[in-house]
Amino acid sequence: MGKNLPKRIARAYQEHVDYRREAALRMWLAFIVTFLLLRGLTLGIRYHLLPVGNVVTSSGLHIHHFVWGILILIVVGFLGITLQSPKLLPWVAVGFGVGAALVLDEFALWLNLRDVYWEKQGGDSVHLVILVAALLGVYYAADRFWKQVVMEVRAVLRLAMSGEQRLFRRRKKSA
Repeated sequence: MGKNLPKRIARAYQEHVDYRREAALRMWLAFIVTFLLLRGLTLGIRYHLLPVGNVVTSSGLHIHHFVWGILILIVVGFLGITLQSPKLLPWVAVGFGVGAALVLDEFALWLNLRDVYWEKQGGDSVHLVILVAALLGVYYAADRFWKQVVMEVRAVLRLAMSGEQRLFRRRKKSA
């Protein structure tokens, strides 16, 4: 019975997780893993624990990692718009999660327009990443519920709009 467990789990995954849900899961995990690795890397660079350093041009310009994140987001955004491949979407989603983590990890920098990564304001980036990761997790855990909520709200709005249009027509006729 225990030997078949991995096969049963794989079959359950294939039955219940379509390519869109798989893309959402991969994006969420890539976002979290990238952020954690990035924080570890920056700590290692700051305290000289790693044999690597910041990316600095010959003129002394420090290229922050949100620049790479923006470039990744541009590429995967283009791919997401142009590709119609259920097979590739989960991989594009991984790129999106990586790019989003690179950008949001330096949210405090673009909010303050100066490098505050290791200052008190730098905590804003961590708080935002935790919030985004939590919201993505809530979405992933209950995406079918949220889709149903959106459908219900749309139905109510359509009904309200059609009622307003009838009322508008009646007023127009009586005027």
